[in-house]
Amino acid sequence: MWQFAGREVLAAIIGAALFIVLDVATSFAHIPAFQHVSFHPAAVIPMIVGVIFGPWAGLLSGLAGKIMGDLVTEQGFWPWWGLGYGLMGCLPGLAWLSLRNYRRVRAILTVEGLLVLGAAIGMGLASVSEVWVSHISFAETVKTYFVPEFLSNTATGLVLVPALMIGYAAIRESSFFKV
Repeated sequence: MWQFAGREVLAAIIGAALFIVLDVATSFAHIPAFQHVSFHPAAVIPMIVGVIFGPWAGLLSGLAGKIMGDLVTEQGFWPWWGLGYGLMGCLPGLAWLSLRNYRRVRAILTVEGLLVLGAAIGMGLASVSEVWVSHISFAETVKTYFVPEFLSNTATGLVLVPALMIGYAAIRESSFFKV
């Protein structure tokens, strides 16, 4: 389950690169009423990488992708947010070992449950770090960072990850890739 060899390393690197590209492309898409939070379709990348290639690949694609994306968009070095996005890829990746058919409702519901848990833990950890880093109250942190990040990333993941799982299953089952 915790395998991390050539295939998984390559998936983590590609996932991080895709995360950076999407993060930069959507860095302007701020959520109204929340100045520090953007709409992040890039959050789906570590989730789907974790589901397809395992928890380590999901963790590293989110961790490296978010840290590098923040540096490229000149938002600074925020390792706790990188770890939070990494956890959003790692936890759905826990379903990787048991997934056989990515189209099954049970598989999709399992992944979505782990996705919500990963977003709650990942964004919770990252948000709580703001209490010490930005010196704001816990209540302000929850309102300003956790709620919008959790809701945005969870909603995006709940919609896009199942679609990507079904698409991946179709590609994997096509005759072109069975050669």
